[in-house]
Amino acid sequence: MLRINLLLLLAVMLSAIFLVHTQYESRKLFTELDRAESEARRLATDQQRLQVEKRAQATPQRIETMAREKLQMKPASPAITQYVQDGAAAGAVQ
Repeated sequence: MLRINLLLLLAVMLSAIFLVHTQYESRKLFTELDRAESEARRLATDQQRLQVEKRAQATPQRIETMAREKLQMKPASPAITQYVQDGAAAGAVQ
């Protein structure tokens, strides 16, 4: 009878230790999940902000202004346009 009681006590102790360990792991995983979700929300907010900034930077007026001022580009006109023909294509036409 004493052996059965000791065996049952050991089984209960192992079960209790396993339960505590499982609860600890569950809480740890829940905390990690919560952190990951908050990081995902932060990244989604940053993405939206960056898309708004991208749209603001890519307006046609801003691009034209930068092309004229920083790159010193001029509008295309027939006076400054040069047409280049490929030598192979020119030989085939003749």
